[in-house]
Amino acid sequence: MDKLENVSIVKKSNVYFEGKVTSRTVLLTGGDRKTLGIMMPGQYDFETMDKEYMELLAGKLEVLLPDCEEWITIKAGQTFEIPAHSKFKIIAQELSDYCCSYIKK
Repeated sequence: MDKLENVSIVKKSNVYFEGKVTSRTVLLTGGDRKTLGIMMPGQYDFETMDKEYMELLAGKLEVLLPDCEEWITIKAGQTFEIPAHSKFKIIAQELSDYCCSYIKK
């Protein structure tokens, strides 16, 4: 899906890691939530509350998922899932544009 329709956007940005990762929250009709963000090159440790489905729109990431020992490469157009209540690591190899969907179940 190239665009999101019939949404509300929270004006205040989410800023992490001294501004190296930023996103905007998008609220869809029906209560679903997504974030659209940018990640500068660097290494980041994240924690999840909900299950997350991350789509890389541009850039290149190395990802270490929970309970995994090997990093995986994610390129533009690819996706990966992160379980709820977990920690994972990302190395952004280059400026990366992403869309993250939050799944409450």
